[in-house]
Amino acid sequence: MITAAYTQEMARYNHWQNSQLKGFLSSLSQDELTRECGAFFGSILGTANHLLWGDWIWMSRFDKGQGPGGGIPESKSVCADISEWLALRDTVDTRISGWAASLPDGQLTGSFTWYSAAKNADVTKPYAQCVMHFFNHQTHHRGQLHQMLTETGSAAPVSDLVFLPEEV
Repeated sequence: MITAAYTQEMARYNHWQNSQLKGFLSSLSQDELTRECGAFFGSILGTANHLLWGDWIWMSRFDKGQGPGGGIPESKSVCADISEWLALRDTVDTRISGWAASLPDGQLTGSFTWYSAAKNADVTKPYAQCVMHFFNHQTHHRGQLHQMLTETGSAAPVSDLVFLPEEV
């Protein structure tokens, strides 16, 4: 279905997207970051937090490392402010890149089981599907952030995968 090379490319894309996003978010005031926007996770910061939390929870599932704690309802408040978010974003992105770099193709063909607090049960799905979901979830919420950034009058990151620089 997918290869380790695909996963590594998507990890590079994730890093590039978040590197750009950090600059745009850092330029906003606390009021702009926390203003209710009518999005599912409320504000720009709430959505950025959920994106970060989602990456962190999936990484804890994939690499069996530390997770963020809490569930989806708490995900929008994982970081209290942008400076905390920036530091944690770097940590999680480094973890994603390391995991992708060490992922063998063979692991992507098997099944994957994790405990889902949302379902209150163990869930088993194809590993490749879980990895694709992981990267698709990122793209979905960065798209929401892109929209909210433009609504503040800010520019927003270039998001086209075909423009991913060779070196990120």
